[in-house]
Amino acid sequence: MALTLMKGSEAIAEAAIRAGARFFFGYPITPQTEIPEYMSARMPEVGGCFLQAESEVAAINMVYGAAGTGARVITSSSSPGVSLKQEGISYCAGAQLPCVILNVMRGGPGLGNIQASQGDYFQGVKGGGNGDYHLLTYAPSSVQEAIDIMMFAFEKAEKYRMPVLFLADGIIAQMMEPVEMPEMVDFKVDPEKKPWACTGWKPGDDPAKRGVINSIYIDTESLTVHNAVLQEAYKAARENEQMWECYKTDDAEVVVTAFGTVARVVKTVVDEMRAEGVKVGLFRPITVWPFPYDALKETVMKPQVKGVLDVEVNEGQMLEDVKLAINGGKDVKFFGHLGSQFPTTDEIKAEILKIKEGK
Repeated sequence: MALTLMKGSEAIAEAAIRAGARFFFGYPITPQTEIPEYMSARMPEVGGCFLQAESEVAAINMVYGAAGTGARVITSSSSPGVSLKQEGISYCAGAQLPCVILNVMRGGPGLGNIQASQGDYFQGVKGGGNGDYHLLTYAPSSVQEAIDIMMFAFEKAEKYRMPVLFLADGIIAQMMEPVEMPEMVDFKVDPEKKPWACTGWKPGDDPAKRGVINSIYIDTESLTVHNAVLQEAYKAARENEQMWECYKTDDAEVVVTAFGTVARVVKTVVDEMRAEGVKVGLFRPITVWPFPYDALKETVMKPQVKGVLDVEVNEGQMLEDVKLAINGGKDVKFFGHLGSQFPTTDEIKAEILKIKEGK
C-alpha cells in the first residue's frame, strides 16, 4: 500500500468509515473538531449519516439509538465533552451496545486548555459514569496505530457487546504522519448474527426475536443476573484482549512505563541512553483496560531491574495500575507534568539516572 500524509484526526475518521461505521453523532470541541468536520463530508459520500447534535448529551444518546439497530456507530469529543457523555456511556454499557467512542484528551480540569493531556485516564479506565461497567480502552501512540486498532475495534465491541474507547490526545489528533490506509470493509447488519438488535419486527413474527434495548432492571434479582452477564463479558475481555509493547526491556536495568504519545518521547530517551551505555527499556500498555498487569510484572521482576519510572502528563493516574502490577516487588518512581506540558527527554533522563544510581 502507498503511504499517504494525513492529519491524525482525519486519518482516524477515515479508518472508522473503512471499518464499517456509517453513523457519526458528535459536537465540535478542540482539539478534535476536524473529526466531525471530516465526517460531515465523507459520510454522505459512503451513504452514511453525519449529524451534529445540539449537545454532547444528545450525541451519545443518538449513538445509543443507532447502535441498538446493530449498525456501526461512532462519536468523538474531548475531555469536558466526554464528561457530558458519561451518563449515556453508562447506558450504552448497561444495554450492551457495541459502539466506538473517541476521547481526544485536552488539559484540565474544567475547561483547562486545548493542548494535549493524559488527564482522563481515571475517567476512561476506572469508569466515568455510574455503576459497575468497563470500556475496552485503547491508548494508541501514533496515528498509524490508531488506524490499525480502529480496523478491529468494532469487531471487539460486537464480540463482547460493550463500548470501545480510544484514549488519545491532542497531539495524535493534530499531528500529520505518513500512514497506510486499509481497504474498505463491506459491513452490513446481519440480524442472524445480532439477534439482540432492533432490525425489524412485525406482528406474527417469533416474539423471541423481538429486539428490546434496555438498561433498566427494576427488581434486584433481574439486575443481579444482568450484572453477572456483564461481568462474564469483562472477564473474557481481560483474558483475551490485553495488548502491550516491550521496547528493549530484556536486559534493562531501569524500566519506564508510559502510554500514548508520551511513550514516543520515552522511546527516544531509551535509544539515546542506550547509545550512552545505560540499559533502559520501555513498557507501554496499548490496552489500558484491561491493563496488562501480569505482563508488566513479568517484565520488571527480573534480577537486573533496579527500579521503575512511570512517566505521564497527569498527576500519576496510571501509576496506580503500575504499582498494583508490581505489588511492591520493585521501587516505583513517578515523573510527570500537569497542564499539558510534556516532559522533555533531558528531564526523563535525569530521573532514570537517579534510579540507576540508587537515589
